[in-house]
Amino acid sequence: MIRNLVKYPDPILRSLCRPILEISKDVERNIRDLLDTLYDASGRGLAGPQIGFLFRIFVMDITWKVGKSDPKIIINPEILYSSNETQNNLERCLSIPNQSIGVVRPKVIELLWMDENATINRDSFSGISAAIICHEVDHLDGKLIIDKKK
Repeated sequence: MIRNLVKYPDPILRSLCRPILEISKDVERNIRDLLDTLYDASGRGLAGPQIGFLFRIFVMDITWKVGKSDPKIIINPEILYSSNETQNNLERCLSIPNQSIGVVRPKVIELLWMDENATINRDSFSGISAAIICHEVDHLDGKLIIDKKK
């Protein structure tokens, strides 16, 4: 189901999200809603608090606009490593419409997370994938791209 996006300055976006302890029916429903809402809003990443679900979860699909869809469900993400080498990208946020902000992010990260099957995963990401993951993890910690504005 497509959900309404929570928009800045709603205080929900400043919430620290709680870990997900099990893949319940509620979590499964919110995963579907996150993906439906992401595609409807033409985004590449969407975090739980952006639909009012205050748990440590986000979805991303960086290829669906230009090729084959490859959605990833990221639950309880933990960034284990961030490179000293950085990238500077203009980022947009579905919760802050009509603004692009230059944000410096690590070029490479290593991530530990659980997927929708409760499988623990660990992998490295670089470039736009690393930037999107960092952006979405910020959402789970109540941080927004406007906090990074120079």
